[in-house]
Amino acid sequence: AYAEYLIKEGLAFMDDTPQEQMKVERLERKESKHRNQTTEESMKYFKAMCSGSDEGAKWCLRAKIDMSSVNGTMRDPVLYRMNLTPHHRSGTKYKAYPTYDLACPIVDSLEGVTHALRTTEYNDRDEQYQWIQAALKLRRTRIHAFARVNFNFTVMSKRKLTWFVDSGRVTGWDDPRFPTIRGVVRRGINIASLRAFMYSQGASRRNVNMDWSKFWAENKKEIDKTAKRFMAIDHEENVKLVVTNGPSESSNSFLTTAFHPK
Repeated sequence: AYAEYLIKEGLAFMDDTPQEQMKVERLERKESKHRNQTTEESMKYFKAMCSGSDEGAKWCLRAKIDMSSVNGTMRDPVLYRMNLTPHHRSGTKYKAYPTYDLACPIVDSLEGVTHALRTTEYNDRDEQYQWIQAALKLRRTRIHAFARVNFNFTVMSKRKLTWFVDSGRVTGWDDPRFPTIRGVVRRGINIASLRAFMYSQGASRRNVNMDWSKFWAENKKEIDKTAKRFMAIDHEENVKLVVTNGPSESSNSFLTTAFHPK
């Protein structure tokens, strides 16, 4: 319904430009040859795309925004395309789906999200996000950006981490070598420490690469309060001590001390 509304309002059009050519045209800020097609033509091709036909597979829905914009995400982005891969819930009921760029502002508005918290990598897309909500006359969502938490010598991309999981190179998402919550919990992080570390980072927009030593230092600080202290002697290196004029064996006594001297 939202996609059809954009078409009827003249805010979107159907395009069959090959992907590589479309990429070049967007870089060179050239309008598509289909940009000024009629609403009737756009609706015809949109329905063909949604039907899953061979003809529909050639087309995608693009927003009609501003091809001269200095912001590349505003140069008529793709909003809808055919995807015949069976959905894990609806199966093959639907043949076309909205892109992430179209779905997010709609879902956020409808579900009552007041503040969308997004990492700074989406900064360029903020203008597009707001355009879609305005075009569809949806309740506006405020956007607050923050920098991602990056660690030195650590792969943080979910797409790249998925490759390790799918290829069997790790035991799963809870592999203790993984920079995931499940991974660091399995490795020994205390939840209170994890929370304290994240609070200490704040909502800064500055991208930094953290060192793992600071992360685990926070954990040490937390478990130090409750960790028990034990002393042990290597059995192979122990030395027998003979005490002269000491108490008799029958008067052996034991002393108790606190597990945590502090």
